[in-house]
Amino acid sequence: MEFGPSYAKVYDAIYRSKDYDGEVDLIERILARHGLLGSRRLLDLGCGTGAHAVRLAQRSHAVVGVDRSAEMLVQARAKLAVGTSAVEFRQADIRDFDLGQRFDAVLMMFTVLGYQLTDADLMEALASVRRHLDPGGLFIFDVWHGPAVLAERPGERGVSVEDGSARISRKTQASLDHTRQLCHVTFDLERVDGAGRAEKWQEQHVVRYYFDHELELALTRSGLKLCSLRSFPDEAPADAKAWNIIGVAQAR
Repeated sequence: MEFGPSYAKVYDAIYRSKDYDGEVDLIERILARHGLLGSRRLLDLGCGTGAHAVRLAQRSHAVVGVDRSAEMLVQARAKLAVGTSAVEFRQADIRDFDLGQRFDAVLMMFTVLGYQLTDADLMEALASVRRHLDPGGLFIFDVWHGPAVLAERPGERGVSVEDGSARISRKTQASLDHTRQLCHVTFDLERVDGAGRAEKWQEQHVVRYYFDHELELALTRSGLKLCSLRSFPDEAPADAKAWNIIGVAQAR
C-alpha cells in the first residue's frame, strides 16, 4: 500500500529537510511571470500532508488540496490548527474528480504525475487538470526526467532522522523497467520509540519517468500548451543531469 497509515505518520519527519519554502517561492515566481500576481485560487493535486498547500495559504492564496490517501490528509488537516483557514482538503482520485469550479493554477508537486503509470492514467489526470483551469490558467508540475534517470540510474540509499524521542530510518532500493519507463522503489522503514519499541514495515512504490517530447504531446492533447521544462528546483536547463524537472503549461 502506498502512503499507508504508518508511513503517513512519519512522512513529514523524513522530509523535514526538503525546502518547501523555497519551492513555494518558485511557484510564486512562476505565477508572477505569467501575470498571476497577488492572491490566487490554487488547486494542489496529490497534496499529501499539505506542506505546499498550507504554506501557500499562509501567503494569502485560496487553496484546495486533493489526495487519495486518507492517512496523508489526516496529517494535512492537523496543520490547519495554525489558523490557515484559506485551505481546504478533500479526498479523491485525481484522475476522475470534479469540484465544479476553476482555478488560476493547478499544481502537481513532488512527482505526483509520476504516479500516473499508464498513458490512460496520465491522460485522465491531465483531463482533470484542464477541467479545473480557467483559460490561460497554469499547470505547474515536477517529474523525474528520463534522460537523467537513464544516465545516473537509481541505487540504494538510506535516511535516518529524529522525531522527538523516536528515531526513524528508511532504506530505499530501486530498479528500472525500461520498457514501460517505470522505476520500482522499495522502502523499508523502521521507527524506534524512546522506550526502544520498534515498528517495521515496507512500502512498494512505482514511479514513471518522462521524456520531454511525450510530456509536450500529452499536454497538447489535453488542451494545455507547454511553456517550459527546467531543472528543479534551480531552473537550470533540463539536461541529462537534471533528475527532477519542473514543467509549466497553460490552458488553451
